[in-house]
Amino acid sequence: MSEEFEIRNKVAESGLVNFDLSTLLPKGQRKGIDLKDFLFQEMILKEKDFREKVELINVDEYKDAYIYIYNSVDTIIPLWAYFVLTAKLTEVAKKIVFGNREDLEVILMHNAIQTYDFEEMRGKRVLVKGCSDKEIPENAYIELVEQLKPLVKSLMFGEACSNVPIIKN
Repeated sequence: MSEEFEIRNKVAESGLVNFDLSTLLPKGQRKGIDLKDFLFQEMILKEKDFREKVELINVDEYKDAYIYIYNSVDTIIPLWAYFVLTAKLTEVAKKIVFGNREDLEVILMHNAIQTYDFEEMRGKRVLVKGCSDKEIPENAYIELVEQLKPLVKSLMFGEACSNVPIIKN
């Protein structure tokens, strides 16, 4: 093929670093535990009953899982109950949080972004991928900008063929 008709990948030649935030999503099963299942008649927490039900939990079901604890009924739960439940699962679970599935994802992405080494992007033009088949919490994009702004030469969002400039240093 002659040089005048050579196909070139201008995106690859541009020195642009493509970053897919979904690569930071921790892999593993997500499991929810509803506290109503530990309540007497799904409305009253009796300490003895609660402790017995917690003791019956098969911890193998939660091995290496990311767990979110929530309460789907309008009942006051004493703080010690969260301690008891967490103490039962903490040795097998990867992470335990209070809240819903979305709260869990926000915390997992926060931890991933805070521990990721972005130094390889210092002084480079970075394009954060805009489309993903995985759900990324919006807060993750905010935290990502906080991490990258002092490091990168420029930051863009979207795809190489159509991106939105965010910052230029």
